[in-house]
Amino acid sequence: MADVERATEHFDVVIVGSGAGGGTMAHALSSTGARILLLERGQAVPQEAENWDPKAVWGDKRYRPDELWLDGRGRSFLPFVHYVVGGNTKFWGSALYRLRRDDFDAVEHLDGTSPAWPIDYDTLAPWYDRAERLYQVHGEQGSDPTDAERGPFPYPAVPHEPRILELVERLREDGLHPAHLPLGLVSPGEPGGCILCSTCNSFPCRIRAKSDADTMCVEPALASPTLTMWTGARADRLVTDSTGKRVVAADVVRDGQQVRVTASTFVVSCGAVNSAALLLRSADHHHPRGLANSSGLVGRRYMAHLSTMIEAFHPFDLNPTVFQKTVSINDFYRAGDRHAYPLGNIQSQGRAHGAIVQAVAPFLPRWACDRVVARGVDWLAMSEDLPRESNRVTLEAGGRIRLTYRPTNQVPHAQLVREATRMLKRLGYWQVIRHSFKVQNTTHQCGTLVFGTDPRTSVLDTFCRTHDVENLFVVDASFFPSSAAVNPGLTIIAQALRVADHVTQQVLN
Repeated sequence: MADVERATEHFDVVIVGSGAGGGTMAHALSSTGARILLLERGQAVPQEAENWDPKAVWGDKRYRPDELWLDGRGRSFLPFVHYVVGGNTKFWGSALYRLRRDDFDAVEHLDGTSPAWPIDYDTLAPWYDRAERLYQVHGEQGSDPTDAERGPFPYPAVPHEPRILELVERLREDGLHPAHLPLGLVSPGEPGGCILCSTCNSFPCRIRAKSDADTMCVEPALASPTLTMWTGARADRLVTDSTGKRVVAADVVRDGQQVRVTASTFVVSCGAVNSAALLLRSADHHHPRGLANSSGLVGRRYMAHLSTMIEAFHPFDLNPTVFQKTVSINDFYRAGDRHAYPLGNIQSQGRAHGAIVQAVAPFLPRWACDRVVARGVDWLAMSEDLPRESNRVTLEAGGRIRLTYRPTNQVPHAQLVREATRMLKRLGYWQVIRHSFKVQNTTHQCGTLVFGTDPRTSVLDTFCRTHDVENLFVVDASFFPSSAAVNPGLTIIAQALRVADHVTQQVLN
């Protein structure tokens, strides 16, 4: 970087990114007395009427960056990412699942083997407990037959709306095992808390009652005098010392100015795609293929869940729902009598709106979109994507991101969608509409900097420190060896708490 202005301050820890990984790390380290700098390339999301306006959020893409990536064929596309304080958690639907116990083991799928993790469920369980308390997760112990043995949730399950409860009872009569969806919400239904509205999925919460990383971690952590946050600060590259064994600085563009910041420890938490891109941009003569890339795996093994949004419609269903995102169905999660291989997870979703349907199906007139969503319920079918080295993040000339991706397990996912469709038609819905983002899927992105015990076959160790660079950690879904088939957010948070404890005990002391 030319003409870099050198910062006068030195920090103990620099954290790049304020989402589920970085925001949680900042909160966990803020009480240690260490001087911490939290870098966020975006700004805070303002609390404004547009937070809950479907046209502003989906039609105008008010909170999405205008950054275009390339797909594997060289076509430009707008990724579903958000560069804001709290990262993508500001727009998630707050489904905070633990991975199933057997997700940590090798699992056979139709398209291959989902690899085992270098840690097991019991290793992460104490931090899952802490993560659920920190993010105020509401659920019901024992209602999901695939959940591991565990203690009670820290907060009671969010009750089903009457219409949803009716559907749940009919699903049970049909032999399924609908469970309460684990949700991170602040005091739902209570004075001053979550009002259980129709704008949760993909919307920022105007009243800050969603358990996102900004609300639960960053804002409280900023009360610490030792934590500093810079917004509008994009890390361009990391700089190593003369040995290449330690990062000594980050070159940052802050509000258009080039700045170099120094620290003793660096944590990268930019999301699986952008964390890999940052390490690739940081190539030097010690690391010619990208920082910490002796394995050649930086950017490889990208995974994203196979996800299909499902709208079930009945023309005479005049019993509309508002907050319907309370149901989880895992009867198809594992191989069983009806299917010889795992299919995945089904869950009810936040309400669709006419503007959302029109954004993904612009050929439909708005009146038709409004009519469908007013007389329907919304669901999501989600299947595991397997790691494939050819699915990868690379950089074009000028640093533009290329995401080469071909999903796996498409046949099982199609079967899961058929199972969901049959389920909804048995409930009496006349029409089922489906939509998938396919090869341009950037939600639930993971796997680009896999962790493990062997530096030849992994980028990070089991505490998310890079094998090649001793003071560099990566804490986001990059470390996932497999994607499982449930939302990854809680596992990122739990691992961030585990890594923060390790850094506190082994690095800062």
